[in-house]
Amino acid sequence: MEFEAIPGVGEKTASALAELDGAEAALRGGDVAALARAPGISEGRAAAIARAAIKQEHGESGDFLATDRAREVYRDVLALLQRRTVTDYAEKRLETLFPTASRSRIDEVRAFAARATERDPDPAVLDALSGVEPLRSPPPRRVRDRCLATADAERYAEADEALPELSVEIVEDGRGVAELARSYATVIVLDEEFAGIDVAGDVRVLPDALSRPEETVPERLLEFFAENRSRLEAALAVHEAAEMDPACSPAALRDALSRLDDDGTIVGDGELDRLVVAVDDLDAAVSTAESVANDRLRDAIREQDVTIEGTDFLSLVEQGARVDSLLSRELADQYDEATARAREHLVDSLDLRPEEASLIDRLFDDEPTFPVERNGEVVARLRTELSAARDRRASRLKADLASDLAALREPVEELVRDALELDVELAVSRFARDFDCVVPTFVGGEEGDDGDRGDEEGDDADSDVLTGRAPGFSIEGGRSPLLDVDFEAVEPVDYAVSGATLLSGVNSGGKTSTLDLVATLVVLAQMGLPVPAERFELGVFEELHYYAKSQGTLDAGAFESTLRDFADLTAGGERRLVLVDELESITEPGASAKIIAGILEELDGKGSTAVFVSHLAGEIRETAGFDVAVDGIEAVGLVDGELAVNRSPVKGTLARSTPELIVEKLAGESDLGFYDRLLEKF
Repeated sequence: MEFEAIPGVGEKTASALAELDGAEAALRGGDVAALARAPGISEGRAAAIARAAIKQEHGESGDFLATDRAREVYRDVLALLQRRTVTDYAEKRLETLFPTASRSRIDEVRAFAARATERDPDPAVLDALSGVEPLRSPPPRRVRDRCLATADAERYAEADEALPELSVEIVEDGRGVAELARSYATVIVLDEEFAGIDVAGDVRVLPDALSRPEETVPERLLEFFAENRSRLEAALAVHEAAEMDPACSPAALRDALSRLDDDGTIVGDGELDRLVVAVDDLDAAVSTAESVANDRLRDAIREQDVTIEGTDFLSLVEQGARVDSLLSRELADQYDEATARAREHLVDSLDLRPEEASLIDRLFDDEPTFPVERNGEVVARLRTELSAARDRRASRLKADLASDLAALREPVEELVRDALELDVELAVSRFARDFDCVVPTFVGGEEGDDGDRGDEEGDDADSDVLTGRAPGFSIEGGRSPLLDVDFEAVEPVDYAVSGATLLSGVNSGGKTSTLDLVATLVVLAQMGLPVPAERFELGVFEELHYYAKSQGTLDAGAFESTLRDFADLTAGGERRLVLVDELESITEPGASAKIIAGILEELDGKGSTAVFVSHLAGEIRETAGFDVAVDGIEAVGLVDGELAVNRSPVKGTLARSTPELIVEKLAGESDLGFYDRLLEKF
């Protein structure tokens, strides 16, 4: 796939996508989480790129949503779906669903929606989803105990880019490697010609080290899993709650995570814990050991009677002996016992092994001194040995755990992706359940398309509406989810249209909400999703043009601009759905009737389906040069001063106005002939 060929993708974004493994599959599948891992691409941007790529894949060159009001209906419908998501990912992922004239794309989403609506939105699953997020790769963290070495400048650049966690050093020969080995615990040589080199230290010749980062820098994998621990545990919980088969063994993943601390270090190994504590506590333990020796020796001096013969004392003084040497003969045994107890305390407090304990035999001088003092060189040597043992142990455990985690790296991506995609499916399922949705049926379609009758054939009367040149639609029991009332209180609407039609009706009778319902059902159907109706049939529309009611009469410039819009509309192709709400408000009623009649004539000739809401239906019908259909939303009377309305438009009926109903009501309540004569005027 040529990334720059995707609409809206420039050179910089294309380069970012090129760095991503599996970018093409992610684009075709709308995998927003995968695309958002590319450098500099947010989830919102990823959704827009995926949407553009899907359009391109299905040959969607135009924009189905041709007007501001049409786009607004789509955004409202999308918002209803997004409000039923739990994760931010699913909210963005739903943006890759859009209405289209492409049957391949519609069918693709219909297959997805069929699976989705079978999902049970169990509260336990939804609760588990709250902890799931796309996996994140932590930034590289410098590892200072090892380095890479090479004699090749190109290899140097490659290594520096591939493994930024490690220092990369240029060496010319074995002497250079030996010098590095004195500064680093481990030196990894990338050049095969160094094989067999004999130098002191941990030097490994690994020409393929860059292709095996989990072995060369196991910290990278460990930090990835540590960073994503909560996400992985939440994804496992989702699979268990939803009884889904996970992409990896939950036991293996949980075992691996239990061996890993939140900072990426190894936990749960007793020997490593012992060595870590021994290194950390060494200075304190040695100081305490000194105190043990000094306390015992001080008590011994305090309690013992020391007797020195005069001749011995004189001889020692003449030889320049210090007081402690004068005492050594008398306190030698006590000194040995005190230092022995001090060494025992050190061994016990640090839990030293026999081979480690042997290193402290000369921690204190053999000759008695007071106060007793440590041998710094012995302490330094013990520290070096313990630190080396700790690092060796940690390195081996890291390598072992990284080896286990490497086998889980791709499966956990799938594990989390499946959990996130489940949220997308559950949002569709919840939408379908909340609004009593059914799968729409496509009738006819593009040339060579026999249509999709769905599970039911429908009755012939309704289907007859859809057999003309215009695609048309037929609604049974449709209810708009966009109304500001509880959905259960929404009155169902039946309505079928093919060709150009006028929709008349009383004020507040539901004409605008009927247009909204039609637009909503068509948008959902051509997104490939179920619709809130008992049954919905439609042809495949190429574009949706929905014009909302104008707010007051337009000035000359705005009026001219509006006419230009409709001129472009009538000059376009076939298979359009045009919904217009009270276009007459743009200018004087007499001129409006003529303009609307002319537009309807053009649309009828183009094979488009159009519904124009108008209070001038009678005047327009008389002016039009063809037999324009007129449907009516009828008010059946006034109840307590409020209109009682049949919300389903009646075919071939010019609906009575509210004033006519009021006059009729007054005529029935009064003996005055005025109301009867006035009623005759209607």
